[in-house]
Amino acid sequence: MLLIYFKLPWSHELKPNLVETQTLRLLRVNSFHISQLGTGCTVTYFVEEYLLQPSPVVYTDGMVADVRERARKLDLSTIKQKVSRDYIISNPDACRKPDLFLLALVFSSPANITQRNAVRRTWANQTQIQESPIKVLFFTASTESSTIQQDLIKESELHGDLIQSRVVDVSSLHGAKENTLLALRWIITFCPQAHLVLLTEDSVFINLPAIGSYLRGLHRNSEDLYLGRVIQKESPHRNPNSPRYLSRILYPGKYIPEYCEGTAYILSQDVVRKVYVASSTVLAPIPVDVFVGFCAQKAGVTPTHSARFSGERHIHYNACCYRHLFSSAGMGSQELERVWQDLEQKGGKCSLLKTYSGLVACKVRTYLDKMLLQNSKEQT
Repeated sequence: MLLIYFKLPWSHELKPNLVETQTLRLLRVNSFHISQLGTGCTVTYFVEEYLLQPSPVVYTDGMVADVRERARKLDLSTIKQKVSRDYIISNPDACRKPDLFLLALVFSSPANITQRNAVRRTWANQTQIQESPIKVLFFTASTESSTIQQDLIKESELHGDLIQSRVVDVSSLHGAKENTLLALRWIITFCPQAHLVLLTEDSVFINLPAIGSYLRGLHRNSEDLYLGRVIQKESPHRNPNSPRYLSRILYPGKYIPEYCEGTAYILSQDVVRKVYVASSTVLAPIPVDVFVGFCAQKAGVTPTHSARFSGERHIHYNACCYRHLFSSAGMGSQELERVWQDLEQKGGKCSLLKTYSGLVACKVRTYLDKMLLQNSKEQT
């Protein structure tokens, strides 16, 4: 095996010059294409395990150091009863395993029982990956419908995997932020033993075995992990008429901090705490995934990119493609079950050649699907 080692020409404290910036950007853009060669490829290791990993840092910023120290000392286990009042269904015993490798928390609308059941029958129907214990729970908001509320109580009693906050309007930026913070608060209080936390949505297909294998193979400390499909150099919305308007007074920066797209991303337990502690310092009205990125920056945490997360995109199905990817968004209950059934029937692993051809095929078909959708919108 040929091993290739590179030393980056800049440290964390120094900014790269234009050539270095363009080189790193090119490597980031092409990481998806390079990773199509398979997880055993040395080049993939170089790109995703070295270049795209944050470097060890000594924090000299007083605010960052304060957030990290307060997160380290944070202990909500002594006030569990008080914390439980923030939830209609608190389910404090849902996370019992003493040494939990991964907790997957799936955000779901109260009325989405069909979608939750589809998730339960498919990718969430696993209790361990590579002999490491995992747990999948659903996190939902409040509802004004008494019928739906009764259904939620019955669902919780049947499955024991449901948590419900008291937030009513998660469609607003404020409501969605509060709901996410209550989810993090629940994790810190009732599931502090989970080493890693996957936050996702019920319309997303998650490849737990691939994620588990990837996380097990990381050659880095498990702390400060904020992993997903990273968005870079996104400009703030400066139009006052935009619902996502961000004034220069609240945030004068040219670009918002890097963040992971919210459809699926992973936080280590310490980052859950750091984001929660830093949240009180982020007052801007911004989407939840951007908000988490702001909080991570306040805590000195840098997001790590993996192109195997689809982000907001729905990836056209191909079995070998789906065995390699970590996620695919925008999947209804029927498609989710159809895809899972096909994966179960075909079983086994894909060869290097089939993985490569499958990734190319699903990427091309996804692009064509997007073009067809745009054309249909233009015609209507």
